[in-house]
Amino acid sequence: MRLSQTIAAVWIALAFAIPAFSQPTDTEVRIFNSNVRSLKIAPVDNAYGVPIIKLNSDEQLNVNFDVLTYDAHYLRYSIRHCNADWQPSQLLEHEYVSGFNQADITDFIQSEGTMAHYFHYDFTFPNEEMQILKSGNYLLSVYEQDDPETVLFQTRFSVCEQMVDVAVGITTRTDVDYNDAHQQVSIELVHKQGAIRNPYEELTAVVSQNSRTDNAVTITRPMMVAGNHVVYDHNPALIFNAGNEYRRMETVNVNSLNMNVGKIDFFEPYYHASVNVDQPRAQSQYLYDQTQFGRFTIRNAEAPTGSDYQADYIVTHFTLEPSELLPKGKIYLQGEFTQGLPPSATLMHYDVQSGTYTCNMLLKQGHYNYQYPQP
Repeated sequence: MRLSQTIAAVWIALAFAIPAFSQPTDTEVRIFNSNVRSLKIAPVDNAYGVPIIKLNSDEQLNVNFDVLTYDAHYLRYSIRHCNADWQPSQLLEHEYVSGFNQADITDFIQSEGTMAHYFHYDFTFPNEEMQILKSGNYLLSVYEQDDPETVLFQTRFSVCEQMVDVAVGITTRTDVDYNDAHQQVSIELVHKQGAIRNPYEELTAVVSQNSRTDNAVTITRPMMVAGNHVVYDHNPALIFNAGNEYRRMETVNVNSLNMNVGKIDFFEPYYHASVNVDQPRAQSQYLYDQTQFGRFTIRNAEAPTGSDYQADYIVTHFTLEPSELLPKGKIYLQGEFTQGLPPSATLMHYDVQSGTYTCNMLLKQGHYNYQYPQP
């Protein structure tokens, strides 16, 4: 009998639902320029945190990324306010941001001592140039200073107000099984009297497992409302596949083997790291491991001053060896490092001769969490 699977970190976002009247706009996290790598957005004080800050606070978000290039690009960013469904709101720019809704990215540095040539960019906001005036969901876009129509990438963040108290419950005693392969989420919130007049129409709950977007669910109606208490429970959409812990590997040193890496070679112009062959774990019992819930950390153990610009890019080879052809079709490599990439970049390709699924990605040196979720 299978043991209880891991209870993963769950992000609960509660927002006031505002209908959108325009045609749907693509506001997913997207990397449009293939030279953009290692994109990360997180709170300044928590590199593994969800990109959410409080309105009218000192909290800031940090955005950092690389552009694989020999020449510096002068970049700029702007933000766009969105509704609960991540569609652009009807607010004008001056209603949600002070000053000009654009700022130059002035903190960048060229790579040093690496085979791959890149520039590393880094900025924090809100800042003196850009203050946020409204809570809500936001889309941040980065583009060339002289070509604002050509966006390099777009990513999401949120600004919240503490208008309600939220309690979240996670259990393996679900409506479909008991201490087996699922986990069930329940939410209870308490608001001030009169703050929310009709919770059935004004509230939207978004539940995300480890900040994943491929299996996030949106709940538009609570199960029960009693006075100023709102409850989301016993909803089939709030039952998630538990799965096992994230897998881990690291490439912090090109001159020695790293965790879960069996071989490192150099073929002009890059180093190549072969991750140890993975086996499916769907039918195995749960094994605890201290992971970072799918996140990655850039690090070069041999960098004397800073990994941000002294960590190299390595062609990283992932291999999954199932006992037979997996029945559910396509399999994708997944982790924070894959967010924004096109599906073709993370697709595991099946090799008939070896009977394995493989995917090769150019990744910056560091620690990585990853998994192979099936549809």
